[in-house]
Amino acid sequence: MRQYQQFKAQYPGYILFFRMGDFYEMFWEDARTAARTLGLALTARSKGADAIPMAGVPFHAVDGYLRKMIAAGHKVAICEQMEDAALARGLVKRDVVRLMTPGTLTDDPLLDGRTDNYLAAVYAIKGGQVGLAWAELSTGNCWAMSGTEKQAWEEIARLRPAEALVAELPNGSEDPLGAKLRALGIGAVTARPGWHFTAHHAREQVRKQWQAATVGGFGFSDDDPAILAIAAILSYLQETQKTEMNHLRPPRRHLVEEHLSIDAATWRSLEIDRTVRSGGVEGALLGAVDRTRTGMGARMLRQWLRSPRRDVAQILHRQGAIAALLEVPAEIAAIAGLLDDFCDIDRIVGRVAVNRGGPRDLAALGRCLAMAPQLLDRLAKLPRKEEVEPELVGMRSICEERAAHLNAAIKATPAPHLREGDVIADGYDAELDRLRQLATHSQQWLANYQASLAKESGIASLKVSYNKVFGYYIEVTDSHRDKVPMQWTRRQTVRNAERYITAELKQFEDEATGARAKSIALEQQLFEKVRQEMLPHIAPMQELAFGVARLDVLCGLASLAQERRYCRPTVTNDRILEIVDGRHPVLEQQLGSQFVANDVHFGAEDSLLLITGPNMAGKSTYIRQTAQIVLLAQIGSYVPAKSATIGVADRLFSRIGASDEIHGGQSTFMVEMTETANILNNATDRSLVILDEIGRGTSTLDGLSLAWAISEHIASEVRCRTLFATHYHELTDLAQRFVGVKNLNVAVREWEDQVIFLHRIVDGGTDRSYGIHVARLAGVPPQVLKRARQLLGELSVQQVGQVKAARYRRNDDRQPTLFADPKEEISRAVLRANVEEMTAEQAMELIKELKKKYS
Repeated sequence: MRQYQQFKAQYPGYILFFRMGDFYEMFWEDARTAARTLGLALTARSKGADAIPMAGVPFHAVDGYLRKMIAAGHKVAICEQMEDAALARGLVKRDVVRLMTPGTLTDDPLLDGRTDNYLAAVYAIKGGQVGLAWAELSTGNCWAMSGTEKQAWEEIARLRPAEALVAELPNGSEDPLGAKLRALGIGAVTARPGWHFTAHHAREQVRKQWQAATVGGFGFSDDDPAILAIAAILSYLQETQKTEMNHLRPPRRHLVEEHLSIDAATWRSLEIDRTVRSGGVEGALLGAVDRTRTGMGARMLRQWLRSPRRDVAQILHRQGAIAALLEVPAEIAAIAGLLDDFCDIDRIVGRVAVNRGGPRDLAALGRCLAMAPQLLDRLAKLPRKEEVEPELVGMRSICEERAAHLNAAIKATPAPHLREGDVIADGYDAELDRLRQLATHSQQWLANYQASLAKESGIASLKVSYNKVFGYYIEVTDSHRDKVPMQWTRRQTVRNAERYITAELKQFEDEATGARAKSIALEQQLFEKVRQEMLPHIAPMQELAFGVARLDVLCGLASLAQERRYCRPTVTNDRILEIVDGRHPVLEQQLGSQFVANDVHFGAEDSLLLITGPNMAGKSTYIRQTAQIVLLAQIGSYVPAKSATIGVADRLFSRIGASDEIHGGQSTFMVEMTETANILNNATDRSLVILDEIGRGTSTLDGLSLAWAISEHIASEVRCRTLFATHYHELTDLAQRFVGVKNLNVAVREWEDQVIFLHRIVDGGTDRSYGIHVARLAGVPPQVLKRARQLLGELSVQQVGQVKAARYRRNDDRQPTLFADPKEEISRAVLRANVEEMTAEQAMELIKELKKKYS
C-alpha cells in the first residue's frame, strides 16, 4: 500500500492501474471512480475500520476497460511489475511505464480509425498573437500556426482536439484560455508549467527531438508563439510516453492565408463533418462524399474538408488527378478493391515507433507491403500516372524488401499478444524451432526414445514415464534388472521394478518442462529485434502511408463523381460564381430523382442575391448547397452540378439557424447579431456569405430595419458574394437602388387552396410566405388554421398601416429614407378614417380632398 501511495502521489491527476499478478488493482477513491465508470464490483482490502476500497480488472482484458476510462474523460497511469514475482525477493519492483490521456492514444482499440485524435497546445503572448500547435501521436504528424486569437479559435473549432494544453500562470492558476477551450467543447484541458512555453525550452526540445540546432529550419523564429506551443507538446509527450518517438515528424507551418477560412459558426451550421441534431457523420457533408477505403484516407479527407485550398494551381493539380482516374473507370474499381485490403500503415508505424506495436500489427504491415507492388502496377498502367500519385513511384523496392523481412519473421496469423507465444514464423530461428519441437512433439520424442532404449538394452518391456515428484524416468521390472546398462542412474525403487534416469533423458526433462516458457521468452527477444530493424525505415513507411492515403482520397472522389454525375468545375481567381443545375450533396443522395437542381449566377459586379418565398420551398437548401459546392471545389473535388465556374473564396461565412447559448448568457437574437457582426467586420470582396432570415429574432420593424441596413452595407461597402434568404419582402426594393443586387424567389403553384412547392429558383421577388399552408402540412388542427386566416386579414390591415407609417417617418436628413416619402398628413388622414363605416362616395370624397390639397 505504501508503494501504491508513492506512485499515486507522483501522478495525482491520474487513475492508477496498479499491476498485482493477473490483475490491475485500484484503491481508495480511484477504486470508487473505476467502479462507477466501468461497472465493477467495489470490494475491500482488510475489514472494519482499516478497510480499503478496492476494484480490479484482469490484465489480459485491460484494453476494453482503458477505452471506457479514456472515453469518460479520465487519465490513466499504468503501473507494471518490473520483475518476475516468482523470482523477486521481498516487494516486487514496480514502475509507471505509461501515462494515458485523451490526446496521447496510440492503441487501435482506443481510437476511431476514420477520425484524427489530436493533442493541441495554445499559448498567447503580448500583443494579441496566439500560438497553436497540434500533433497526432498515433501517426506522428505535427502542425503549428500563429495568428490572432480569433484565427486560433476557428482552427480549434474545426480540429476539435481530444486534449489541449495551456500554461499555468505564475500564481499557479490556469491560463484563462483553458476556460475558453472548455466553452468550445474541449473536455480535456491540461495545465502545464509556464516554463514549458518558453523560447529556451523550445530550442532544447527541438534539438532533442529532431537534432536541429535552430527552429529556423522549420520556418519559425525563436519567439514565435507557434514554436512555444510545439515545445509544450513535446515535453508532454515525453513525460507521458516514457519512450522515444522517432516517428514524430518536424512541424509543418499552417498558413491561414493559404486556406479557405471557415469560422466555428459556419462549420457547425453547414454540417460539414457532423450534423447539428445527432452529432454523427450520417447526414453531414463528409458522410455524403466519403468513398475512402482506408482509415488513412478517411482522415486525410477530413483534413482536406477542414482546410480547403485557395491556391488555384494546387486545386487544379488535385482535379487533374481525379480526371486521370476518370479516364479509365474500370481502374477506379480495381484500385479501390486493392485498397480495401490495406491496413492503417500510418498508425501501425506509429505504434511500432513507440514500442506498442503488437504481433498482428507487424503481420498486417507485412501483408500490406506485399500487396503494394500490385497497387503500383495498377498505377503504372494509367495513361497519366504522373498526375495521380507520383509519391508512390519509387516505393517498390522498400516495400518488397520490408515485406520479405516481416513475412519471414512474423507468422501470417500470429497470436494477438506476445505473452501467448506463437508469433515468430517457423524457420526464422533454429533455436526457437527446437524449443517448439520440444514443447509440441515431446510425446513423439519419448516414444522414439523408449524404442531406441529397448533396442539398445534388449529390454522390450521397459517404459519411459513421468510423475510430478521424480520427473521423467525409465522403469524396468525386476526380471530384467541385470540387463540395465551401467551408465543408467537408479532414481527410485518401487514394487517389482526399478526406475532409472539417463543423461539424455535428464537433458530432455530440463528442456521439455521449460521449453514453452523459454520459447515465449525467445519470441519476445526476436520480436523486439524485428521491431528495432523497422525503426530506420519509419520515414519511408510514413511517406508510403501518405501516398496511399492521398490515392485513397482521390480514388474516392473519382468514384463519387462517377457515381453521382459530378462535373469538373472551372476554378479561377476571378470574382465569379456560376453554377448550372447545382444540387445539394447530401439531400440529393437522400431524395434521389425528386431533388430539384437550381442555378446560381454571380457576375463580376454582382454582390447580393435576395431569395424570397415560402417556408419549406427550398431557400435554405439553395444557399447551403451553394456554399458546400464552393467548399468541395476548393478541396479539388468535382461538384454536384451540370457545370460550374468557381471564383476562389478567401472566407466562407454563414448565418443560419436559431439557437441560444445559455452557458454564455446569450439569447438567440444576441447570437444572431454576434455572428452577423463577425461577417460584416471580417468579410472581404472575395468572401462567400450565406444568410438565412436575418432579423427574425426581434420585432418585425426592428428586424426589417436591421436586415435592410445589413443588406445595404453588404451591397455598397463589403461587396462580397452573398445569398440572403428572407421573408422580409420589402427588401426586394434594394434591387432598384444598388448595382449588383438581384431578386430571386422560389416558384410555387396554388390550386384549390393547395400550395405546390416547385423548389425552382426563378428571377424576381415575391410578397407571400404561405405560412398557414405550411402549418396545415405540419398537421396543425383545422380550427386553429381557420382562426389564423381570420387574424391574418385583420392584422394585415394594421400591419400595413404601421409599416407605411414607419416608411414615411423622416430620419436624419443626412440619411436616405427607406422608401418614397409622401406627406405625413396624408398618412395620418388615412389612418384616422373609419373605413369600415364609410360609403364608397365618402371614400371618393376623401381621396379628392387629399389630391386637391397636395397635388
